[in-house]
Amino acid sequence: MERIEYSAIETLLQVLKRRDYVTLAPILREGAIIYDEVENASQLPRAFVDVQAAGSYRVERREDNAYFGHHVGPTTWKKFLFPPLFELFRVIRTASGFRIEGDANSENHDTVPQHKYAFIGVRPCDVQALALNDKVFQNGPYVDRAYKVRRESMFVVAVNCTEAGGTCFCDSMGTGPKANGGYDLCLTELTGDDEGFFLLEVGSERGADVAKELPSRPADPSERERAVEAIQRARTSMGRTLQTDRLREMLADNLDHPEWDNVARRCLTCANCTMVCPTCFCSTVEDVTDLTGATARRVRTWDSCFTLEFSYIHGGSIRSTPKSRYRQWMTHKLSRWVDQFGEYGCVGCGRCITWCPVGIDLTEVARAIRERQHSSITLQEEV
Repeated sequence: MERIEYSAIETLLQVLKRRDYVTLAPILREGAIIYDEVENASQLPRAFVDVQAAGSYRVERREDNAYFGHHVGPTTWKKFLFPPLFELFRVIRTASGFRIEGDANSENHDTVPQHKYAFIGVRPCDVQALALNDKVFQNGPYVDRAYKVRRESMFVVAVNCTEAGGTCFCDSMGTGPKANGGYDLCLTELTGDDEGFFLLEVGSERGADVAKELPSRPADPSERERAVEAIQRARTSMGRTLQTDRLREMLADNLDHPEWDNVARRCLTCANCTMVCPTCFCSTVEDVTDLTGATARRVRTWDSCFTLEFSYIHGGSIRSTPKSRYRQWMTHKLSRWVDQFGEYGCVGCGRCITWCPVGIDLTEVARAIRERQHSSITLQEEV
């Protein structure tokens, strides 16, 4: 583990740019911290923090000059690997017939950008979300070539969390606040009376190659201990908790629980939770033809299980109520995802809680189902 000073962040960005990476990092824009391309360290949201609660988000000034003193925002890294709108291919009418251009799943694709992404400031929960997306898009029986091309060339700079957010519960899901692999470099930011600095960990050969160009020195034992203590403080101050013991079975056995009706009376089926979720991957495919009929495009767009059209089959939607749609979303994340992929589809980032307009909290929904189930079992045993 090495110590690097704040000035090394600028060096890191320039080293990556010299290696032809497009550097993506958190920035402050229109009152929210989002992810976008940056040219230098001055664009990072230094000295800002996002204050989050159920259905509430605001950005405030910090008392220090931390580079990564904020939490996760409304956008996710998913949008760069699995874009909200993506052209799969197009068909051009010619004098002799039709020609297909830009098939994203062919070896000779030209619709997949050839540039490489470097993600700067990836939180541990989002590092795990990337791993979950890998299972869906490139490690299973059906490979999304466009995703695979972007992912294999990607460089990840993770940042351990030393402060918990108001709605996160990554400790419950085992996804944070410390990153355990899945990165090329990992930073732990330490602030205090001094200017602040980072402890740097290397997670890959590519990371080691970049780290050689950063001015550093070995971290001393006291600095290492400070990092451990800071991460532990974040672990013990999470804004939410979720009891995962037999969670999969509990949800599967309570599909008619009255708590689903309570949620349905509040849910707007707006799909905000699925749009901000780093692991939701539902999409739809549309064919679009220009007015002349000379060109047709097949595009993939993000979709949501909260829309009526999502489950439209044979003349009608099979999930016509808010109750059925919210239940589908939550039970997939925390129950059927385990059947599909062997782990939960939720990483505890808390985005769905923060960005729900009415503040629905899936940890509270799970707790209500568990408590009422336990009360029913106890009553039956007494009888």
